Amino acid sequence: ENIFRDAVIEEFADAYLAGATPVPCIRCNERVKFKDLLATAKDLDADCMATGHYIQRKLGAGGPELHSAADPARDQSYFLFSTTPEQLAFLRFPLGHLASKAETRALAAKYGLSVADKPDSQDICFVPNGNYASVIEKLRPGAADPGEIVDMDGNVLGDHRGVIHYTIGQRRGLGIGGLGDPLYVVRLDPDARRVIVGPKEALATRVIPVREINWLGDGSFDGVGEHHVSVKVRSTRPPRPAIIRPLGPTEAEVELLDPETGVSPGQACVFYETGGSRILGGGWIWKGRAGA
Repeated sequence: ENIFRDAVIEEFADAYLAGATPVPCIRCNERVKFKDLLATAKDLDADCMATGHYIQRKLGAGGPELHSAADPARDQSYFLFSTTPEQLAFLRFPLGHLASKAETRALAAKYGLSVADKPDSQDICFVPNGNYASVIEKLRPGAADPGEIVDMDGNVLGDHRGVIHYTIGQRRGLGIGGLGDPLYVVRLDPDARRVIVGPKEALATRVIPVREINWLGDGSFDGVGEHHVSVKVRSTRPPRPAIIRPLGPTEAEVELLDPETGVSPGQACVFYETGGSRILGGGWIWKGRAGA
C-alpha cells in the first residue's frame, strides 16, 4: 500500500495539479505489478507470472515481443508500453489471444470462478466514482482554488472553481456559453490559476515532445535517424501514422502526419509497428521544445 501510494497516487495528484492529464494505470503496471510483484514471484521460484491483461506476448527472432490483443475493443497495449524486455521474458498474458470478453466469461463460468459475471469497470481503482477532483482535494487541500477562464489573448471570459476540474479538450461544463463559436480548454496554467480556452483548431497538435522512452523495437532506439511508425496519444483513439525523431536514448520528437486534437502533457505516446500488431515502445508527453 505504501509503494502504491508513493509511486502512483502521489504522482497522480502532483501531475494533475501541474495541469497534466496523468495515466496512473501505466505507472501502477510499471512500478508495482511488474516490479515488486514480479520480484516476489521470482523470490518464490515461480516459472513465470501470468496476468489478466488483454495483450499478447509472442516469440520473435530477437526474443519475446509485445503485441496488441486479438480483441481490439479490449486491447490494453497503451497501458503496457513501459514493460521492459527483461520483464517480458518472465510475463505471460493468457487472455490476449481470446476473440472477445464473452470467451473470457465463458471460461470463468466453466471453471466455476465467482467473477464470471462481474460487471466491467472503467474507473481508476482509487477513483471509483470517476471524480478525480475530489481525490485531489483530499490529497492536496486547497488545490481547488478558483480562478479565471480566459481566451488565448488573455481576455477574461468568466470564473472557474479550480484548475483541477478541467482537462485539455474539454468543451462542456465551462459555464461560458453564449459567446459565439464553441470554446474548448486548450491549456491549463495552474500557477496563475487560469484555464485558457479557444476554438477547436487551437487544439490541433502535429509535433509532440516525448521523454522516458522505453524502446521494444529491434536495434537501438537512437541508432537510426528516424522511425516511421503508428502512434496512440490516447488509449481510446486508433493509432495514427507518425515519424519519430530520436533526440537521445530516451527522448524524441514525434511528428503526426495528421494533426491530433486534445494532446496533453502527462499522457502516453505509444509506438506501434505500421500495419502490424507489435508494440515498439512509447514514452511520456511533456511540455518540451515542440510546444505540445
